[in-house]
Amino acid sequence: MKTTVKWKGMRLFQGMSESGHSIIMDGPVKFGGQDAGPRPMELLLLGLGGCTAYDVVSILEKKRLNLTGLEVELDADRADSHPKVYTKIRVHFRISGQDIPEKAVQQAIELSENKFCSASAMLKETAKIEITYEIQNEGN
Repeated sequence: MKTTVKWKGMRLFQGMSESGHSIIMDGPVKFGGQDAGPRPMELLLLGLGGCTAYDVVSILEKKRLNLTGLEVELDADRADSHPKVYTKIRVHFRISGQDIPEKAVQQAIELSENKFCSASAMLKETAKIEITYEIQNEGN
């Protein structure tokens, strides 16, 4: 996997993925940025959220469950001194659908966390990751 990051002036950077997608990253105004995009460390959290959401949706669909929505909310604490790594990450899943069994959700989340999600595997080297979930079963 290859990516490129180009400096665009001040604290603005453009990241280009191997798949041809780009994203702007920027810093806050107080550090010389223009606040024109997410911070690089925010992208790490977004990467974790996307990685585990992708896994959980795939696993639940393979179980042929009637999934209608999935949202992952992440909240993290960072070390006080440099490098300011993540030390604790809270991951909360909101899963909605019809007749979604709790056991299936637990299994999907555990498989993602312990087997499939590369972002989780890397980040748990420095951060304690706490996972919670809620299931919103919709009427038939």
